[in-house]
Amino acid sequence: MIALSIKAVTIKVASLILACLLSVTSYAAIDVYDFDSVQQEAQYRGLIEEFRCPKCQNQNLAGSDAPIAQDLKQKVYDLIKDRRSDAEIRDYMQDRYGDFISYKPPVRPSTWILWFFPPLLLIVLLIGWFWQ
Repeated sequence: MIALSIKAVTIKVASLILACLLSVTSYAAIDVYDFDSVQQEAQYRGLIEEFRCPKCQNQNLAGSDAPIAQDLKQKVYDLIKDRRSDAEIRDYMQDRYGDFISYKPPVRPSTWILWFFPPLLLIVLLIGWFWQ
């Protein structure tokens, strides 16, 4: 009888712990920004999808909860409220964080390997395959 009540208590405690762990995600921060127009909000959403979080590997600002990502989202919001264009905001971010901040880095000599190596490798592999 005692073993049965201990088992019941253990199951209840385990269920409580599991419920607490699963509810932690409901406390995640939700960004609430007040935009003047729908265009500004669309501009914001597009830019935070395009910018990469400097701390997180391969995660954009929209999907990151890192403190630096929160700061960068706030900065993008501030620049949009100052009526800056997308190009000005991209330049601002690239000046401060380098080409790593963007999923679409500009084509320049320092990024040629990113832009031209994969297609060249594909062409070389296809030529080698056909030659065989």
